[in-house]
Amino acid sequence: MALPKINPTHTKAWTKLQKHFDSIKDVHMTQWFSENKNRATDMTIKWRDFYVDYSKNRMDAKTMDLLLELAEETQLKAAIEKQFQGDVINETEGREVLHTALRSPITSKIMVDGEDIIPEIHEAKAKIKAFTDDVVEGKRKGFTNKAFTDIVNIGIGGSDLGPAMVVEALQYYKNQLTTHFVSNVDGDHVNEVLKKLNPETTLFVIVSKTFTTQETLSNANTIKDWFLKSASKGDIAKHFVAVSTNIENVKGFGIDESNIFPMWNWVGGRFSLWSAVGLSISLAVGYDNFDKLLAGAHEMDEHFKIEDFKTNIPVVLALIGIWYTNFFESESEAVIGYSQYLNQFATYLQQANMESNGKSVDRNGDKVTYQTGNIVWGEPGTNSQHAFFQLIHQGTKLIPADFIGFAKSLHGNKDHQDKLMSNFIAQTEALLNGKSREEVISEFKAQDTSEAAIQQLTPFKIFKGNKPTNTLLIDQLTPESLGKLVALYEHKIFVQGVIWNVYSYDQFGVELGKQLATKILKELNTTDQLADHDSSTLNLLAYYKQLT
Repeated sequence: MALPKINPTHTKAWTKLQKHFDSIKDVHMTQWFSENKNRATDMTIKWRDFYVDYSKNRMDAKTMDLLLELAEETQLKAAIEKQFQGDVINETEGREVLHTALRSPITSKIMVDGEDIIPEIHEAKAKIKAFTDDVVEGKRKGFTNKAFTDIVNIGIGGSDLGPAMVVEALQYYKNQLTTHFVSNVDGDHVNEVLKKLNPETTLFVIVSKTFTTQETLSNANTIKDWFLKSASKGDIAKHFVAVSTNIENVKGFGIDESNIFPMWNWVGGRFSLWSAVGLSISLAVGYDNFDKLLAGAHEMDEHFKIEDFKTNIPVVLALIGIWYTNFFESESEAVIGYSQYLNQFATYLQQANMESNGKSVDRNGDKVTYQTGNIVWGEPGTNSQHAFFQLIHQGTKLIPADFIGFAKSLHGNKDHQDKLMSNFIAQTEALLNGKSREEVISEFKAQDTSEAAIQQLTPFKIFKGNKPTNTLLIDQLTPESLGKLVALYEHKIFVQGVIWNVYSYDQFGVELGKQLATKILKELNTTDQLADHDSSTLNLLAYYKQLT
């Protein structure tokens, strides 16, 4: 069964929300905190090791009630059920969307084309475990009988961003292996990585569903050529493995069939880190930690599937996002992780979110007349405070922000952790309250500033405040909590796609550029007359060829 196809702007709830927005859009959040002493408690969700405070948002209880009405009118509950039970909700590609199945326990049962897919998922997990254990324990060796010291993941998009983000986030849990990622077709990228490697002790993981992706195969072939300067073709089987569905192409590359790990059509690339695409994660931190990552994600799946929408973390955060995107007309949201381990988290979310919901045609095939998707960006705190927080605090744009922090550090330095978390908490307070003219003048007077300087400088030091934030405070960064966090944002994306009435799991927008690049590449390598292009493109091609 397909997803419902309901234009959200045609619902009663949308009309009510617009009217409600007009009545509260200029209210300062501090007014609601003054009127309701229980606001923070009322607008906080405590679940397992997660504490989610959404009270610092430009909304009141009625706002959330109306957003929940919108979720009901767009049949969100039915859509969630359809996803988890394996309906073909990716209609444009005729596929199920079952990355959630990858983290389901072996006792589950999920049918695709009349077959229960759980046994094959757990068969693949067993293969990942056995392979990981052999590499980590030094049982599987290279062509000179040396244990592996380095792993190189060769992929792009979902075959790179997810594993790279998780491996960095879980660096505290890493074993003796050093993991590298090669993604960009830029030859300088792959060659800089190769400079660090010893061919005798490096294992390469090629991740490509079709084994035809230009960037991935270009890098894989460059790496193979480098490897063969030290080894023979027969040694490729010991040093290269693949995650792919194209068995023949993989074997043609020289990889032994026993070293091919499966991919499935019902898993989208940007949601595939839970599958064998996460082999590099398992190798980097050990299979047990990889399994804990999946277990944490499954806990969030169950919360999302069962919890009442009022206290359902992904649903609440998704609805808040819709409130800002469609009514305040905010075009971006910042994700600020107060942990250096989350350095690549916003980068990962960019693809997950923007490739999913960056759509201008709805599920009916009609052009949408409202905003869908948003620009996701961010950087870890406190670095971000010294980079772009000026824009959030005093700029002209309304930028909702998610603050993600962990109460306990991993290395146990309480002095550093207290300083980090004081900033984490202080920034959301500053964004809420701002600083009034009276406060600025009072500070100046306390510093014996002259009246002339006070008059001159006061306007520049006023902060309006009323800047919205969500605070996600988690006990500690563990494989389980990271799994929950990533799954939370996956489900948030799904909820918004359902309500916006778009297909979140196709990405036709990335294909045109690839098609044209193939055409232009041929032209760069021929002396024939260039094909028909616009004048700008023709000039660029001619100038590039002249330089090279």
